[in-house]
Amino acid sequence: MSFTNLSLVSQTDAFPYADVDPAAYLARVNTYYQLRVAGHDYALGYVLPSVAEVFRGTPGWDLDDAERILTLSAGSDADSRSAAVETSLLALRATGHFKVLDKWRGELYAVYGRDKELLFRVERAASPLFGVVTYGVHLTAYTRDEVTGEIKIWTPRRAKTKQTYGGMLDNAVAGGISAGESPFESLVRECAEEASLGEELVRSRVKAAGTVTYWYVRDERAGGETGLLQPEVQYVYDLELPKDVVPKPGDDEVEEFYLWSVEEVQAAMARGEFKPNCSLVVLDFLIRHGILTEAKERDFIEIVSRLHRRLEFPTL
Repeated sequence: MSFTNLSLVSQTDAFPYADVDPAAYLARVNTYYQLRVAGHDYALGYVLPSVAEVFRGTPGWDLDDAERILTLSAGSDADSRSAAVETSLLALRATGHFKVLDKWRGELYAVYGRDKELLFRVERAASPLFGVVTYGVHLTAYTRDEVTGEIKIWTPRRAKTKQTYGGMLDNAVAGGISAGESPFESLVRECAEEASLGEELVRSRVKAAGTVTYWYVRDERAGGETGLLQPEVQYVYDLELPKDVVPKPGDDEVEEFYLWSVEEVQAAMARGEFKPNCSLVVLDFLIRHGILTEAKERDFIEIVSRLHRRLEFPTL
């Protein structure tokens, strides 16, 4: 089976658009519960009914079936709310109720309000249960031929033992942004851990290239429960490497790196070998570098638009 570029986008940006298909959007939204924090009258994410039901009667949580709202009522600041969330999640993990909690990482993600204030922190593995916006960094590392200008892209294969999307292709460096960590510092750390790229090299040569945003609906490849919502903001970076610099796995998350031509990367994408959101980052790179153009891509305008989706929840 061969995937078009638009179908690759649709795999990752899978939630209906309110302005494109209002009926489909409302049909989906009306099946979920809004996640809110007490004192804040807006949604931070959407929660499956089966997830919301688990919090019925749980201390620190209020479930309103009429309005379809799950409210975190415990705590009055970020620290106390975070503690309440952790207590609930640790109890659920102990019972083995949610499979996603089997992948507990001990890493906290930040959840922000409309004024960009930190409302609470949540264990990374649990964030899809609440449908909150999460943040990450993705780096495209590449080389350019000095004579022809041909670009080749460093493409790693994820370890088959990795918790999610094992054995699939990835961007050169990618990782989640922990609470309290800036995107750039997260990138520097991930470059060392995943690709053995030195701090001085990264800080001196990397270029920020904006963000890619989408609304993912988790499938079986993500591990754990399916249908959980995962709106994401990925800060993307480009790093043109000298010919003598070769990325190498710095941990057990990557099996090996390939240096592929653009055509080889596109062929692998068409075969569905890339982790879904990584295809979006590659497409964004190809567009920004003038490789994928409106003349070459029938769905160019829609693809560009959907790589930068406006999320309806608070973001940074």
